[in-house]
Amino acid sequence: MAGRISDEDIALVRERSPIADIVGEHIQLRNAGGGNLKGLCPFHDEKSPSFNVTPARGYWYCFGCAEGGDVITFVRRLEHLSFGEAVERLANRAGIQLRYEQGGYVPGREQGERSRLIEAHRAAAEFYAERLSSPEAAIGRRFLSERGFERADAEHFGVGYAPAEWEALSRHLMARGFTSAELIKGGLAKEGRRGPIDRFRGRLIWPIRDITGDVIGFGARKLNDAEDGPKYLNTPESPLYKKSEVLYGVDLAKREISKRSQAVIVEGYTDVMACHLSGVPTAVATCGTAFGQEHIKVLRRLLLDQSGSQGEVIFTFDGDAAGQKAALRAFADEQKFVTQTFVAVQGDGLDPCDLRVTRGEAAVRDLVASREPLFAFAIRSVISRHDVSTNEGRLSALDAAAPIVAGIKDRALRQLYAVDLDRWLGFNNEQFVVDRIAEISVAAQGAPQRPQR
Repeated sequence: MAGRISDEDIALVRERSPIADIVGEHIQLRNAGGGNLKGLCPFHDEKSPSFNVTPARGYWYCFGCAEGGDVITFVRRLEHLSFGEAVERLANRAGIQLRYEQGGYVPGREQGERSRLIEAHRAAAEFYAERLSSPEAAIGRRFLSERGFERADAEHFGVGYAPAEWEALSRHLMARGFTSAELIKGGLAKEGRRGPIDRFRGRLIWPIRDITGDVIGFGARKLNDAEDGPKYLNTPESPLYKKSEVLYGVDLAKREISKRSQAVIVEGYTDVMACHLSGVPTAVATCGTAFGQEHIKVLRRLLLDQSGSQGEVIFTFDGDAAGQKAALRAFADEQKFVTQTFVAVQGDGLDPCDLRVTRGEAAVRDLVASREPLFAFAIRSVISRHDVSTNEGRLSALDAAAPIVAGIKDRALRQLYAVDLDRWLGFNNEQFVVDRIAEISVAAQGAPQRPQR
């Protein structure tokens, strides 16, 4: 073992790691008066900010969960690190070379597991990015060019290319001092008959970064449709990569999300690139999984989501049946947001990347600007499945849409959407629609119905 980190270096790490800056990389902080800052606690789910930071003291405390500590404690809790690993992570950020007692300074070799895996992923991202300019990667460069991306765009997002070899990355990283066990544990390689083999081969590569900018995984796109394997392949679950929590592009979008109080959810890596390059720098995407509760928590902390917030979360989906299904799936989690939630649908089915290529960057901005409240979209999607030219069809549409309206928790908003539903179906009888919604709501709950007054 390298021994313990010297007390002087630990003190230096604290000094050069301003707590407001470190915490501010993960949650939006606002002035709370008296030299304090506040935000939504990253350690428990809350709607009103109870997480306080006192920069003058270098201390944080949450009045909701009664947790507190200094900047090292914050990083330990957030990243699930040991004390030494947290100090090393902050030291790397501040450019501090740590000294170890009881054996002296051992550069790099005795770092914590997470630090080692982060370094391996950083080296892998550099390797892939360099290979994008190789002759073999011409097919990857053509893929990007056909989608309107130039070399500078690829460099900005760190896009790279994985050679179509079994061990190209593995050999490179092992020559840099990383072990086969580290490559396999981090998801960079798989166990082969004679050692580790690369997980990604002959694919275009996007580095996936956490909110602080560290590479924690990769997304890989197949370039030859004739080859075996899925079109998109992602890093598997690892000590670094938790797909239910990851949002591609969040490292680039976090400041604009906080500044604009807006987050745009798109479906793919190229869609994120197209949005950012088109003047929508708040775009992020999930990585190989549906948008879920953990993603909501990440966005709520960036938006400082609370009662009365005017923040927006805008989902972009294709206008086809699959896109509508995705929007309705998102609707199931809508009320976990206190923010206003919208859907932006391109009627002809173009995603933001294709829209930018065919109609220009202004069309991407217009798509986001044309957003529709998610409740309205969900109700209209249900109505569209029925023939509303007949009484029978309109009644079926009403019964299908009623549970959505009944499920709206805000009473005033529920009433307004009941009125809209009446108008959209052409009954011209608001009380009839309201009563029908109430009947279906009570029936769904299995409770006896109260008589109308």
